Amino acid sequence: MTKAISDVPVVLNEPVRTYEPGSTDVKNLISTYKKMWKEKIEIPMVINGKEVKTKNKVQLQSPQDHAHDFGFYYKGDMSHVEDAINTALEARQKWANLAWEQRVSIFLKAADLFAGPYRDKLNAATMIGQSKNVHQAEIDSACEFIDFLRFNVEFVREMYAEQPISDEGMWNRVEYRPLEGFTFAVTPFNFTAISGNLPSCMAMLGNVVVWKPSDKQIYSAHVIMEVFREAGLPDGVINMIFTSGKETADKILQHPDFAGLHFTGSTTVFQSMWKQIGDNIHKYKTYPRIVGETGGKDFLIAHPSAHPDAVATGLVRGAFEYQGQKCSAASRAYIPKSLWKEVKSSMEVQLKTVKMGSPEDPSNFVNAVIDKNSFEKCKGYIERAKKSKNAEVIIGGKCDDSKGWFVEPTVILASDSHYESICEEIFGPILSIYVYEDKDWSNTLKLVDETSPYALTGAVFSQDRYAIEEAYKALENAAGNFYINDKPTGAVVGQQPFGGARASGTNDKAGSKMNLMRWVSVRTIKETFNPPKNYKYPYLG
Repeated sequence: MTKAISDVPVVLNEPVRTYEPGSTDVKNLISTYKKMWKEKIEIPMVINGKEVKTKNKVQLQSPQDHAHDFGFYYKGDMSHVEDAINTALEARQKWANLAWEQRVSIFLKAADLFAGPYRDKLNAATMIGQSKNVHQAEIDSACEFIDFLRFNVEFVREMYAEQPISDEGMWNRVEYRPLEGFTFAVTPFNFTAISGNLPSCMAMLGNVVVWKPSDKQIYSAHVIMEVFREAGLPDGVINMIFTSGKETADKILQHPDFAGLHFTGSTTVFQSMWKQIGDNIHKYKTYPRIVGETGGKDFLIAHPSAHPDAVATGLVRGAFEYQGQKCSAASRAYIPKSLWKEVKSSMEVQLKTVKMGSPEDPSNFVNAVIDKNSFEKCKGYIERAKKSKNAEVIIGGKCDDSKGWFVEPTVILASDSHYESICEEIFGPILSIYVYEDKDWSNTLKLVDETSPYALTGAVFSQDRYAIEEAYKALENAAGNFYINDKPTGAVVGQQPFGGARASGTNDKAGSKMNLMRWVSVRTIKETFNPPKNYKYPYLG
């Protein structure tokens, strides 16, 4: 897709490299991976553009080989949080006053750096630290992040161009100001693109940011910060800290200059932070903006008219790509009895060919889950399903932590529509299936809508347009991103703005102008060219 940014043609959706076996692209990426794997890296915090090191060194572990030591990061304390806040506030006026073209040009340059000389490095860091295979790293840390940067610049241009009409004798205009104070970005482990987008989209609009990435994503966050600095980001605009989550939130959310939270992570943490903001509302100079994307218990429902192989493929890809650790992953499915035998057979055939192992081998479709806690959680669900009277493990179910945190793609068939693995968020390669009677299609739609508190993504598979319309309406509030005859994952910036409601977040649609509007405070200006000299209106005679 090609559009114009200030009349300069730019390809907004970055082309995805296929990494076909034997290609130069895949050879270069794996070579970079192996080189970085052997390095012993030190990762400092970055505050006011300076690398900050402490005496507290935390070893970096790779999910696919938890005994491998590839370096460490320097963990900070609350003094570093305070320094980050003060630095951001000191940088605010100069950054906010910089012409918007100058601000966004930094991020356009960063996008080109990520697309070119830093592409393999960012992808490899994501593969090492977050256990993504070559394809998952490419579509995330390279393409999606580049798309975020370029599209957000275009959205900024479009947003600033939106101006009110003016009557005769006056000029009305609006000014899109940054928020008054500093903003706080809290980012997750599962998407490098999200980690880079949350602080950078706020900074584009003139805001200053304290950024706390997940401690499981520090390696790729380090590369992001390296590129931002090379692209010319001024000191103090984005400050990256590695500190305790709860203590950091306590300190930041009590500060009178706190102006906004951009969050992606767990529902529990987001709700806790929202409550803290509410408790501290009387302390702030301005009402903070709160934007959050949290969990999901994403569904796929098949109508009896659906194509069995299409349903099976949607489930294999939707549930098991990146080990089910996408907030949009298909984790519960509702299959009609008339299709179940064929869908099951197709899934079995496909999953028999799936390889699991290190991202170093590009032929591995499934890699390791992120850490021990995730491994133990997945293992617990699998073991309980094996013992349950209301569920059975019909595909997969093996777990191996001897070297890395590996959980085999697992399918649980539940006879109870409210069995725990159908209702609860797992965030791992576990898919739960409930088989319904064909005649219960409409009632099953209601079941899908009411089973989970989340409403992030969902999919319907059907060849019957009336059934699609029925599902579309019945599941209106069940998913912020709704897919017809496709898996519920893989939203592309500029094509499917992403976000959900209910317990899944504020639905402010990352990768759209809607999200950017949250990070500006609009001032309306009316200028009258020939002001009246007497108070009397015509009706007064």
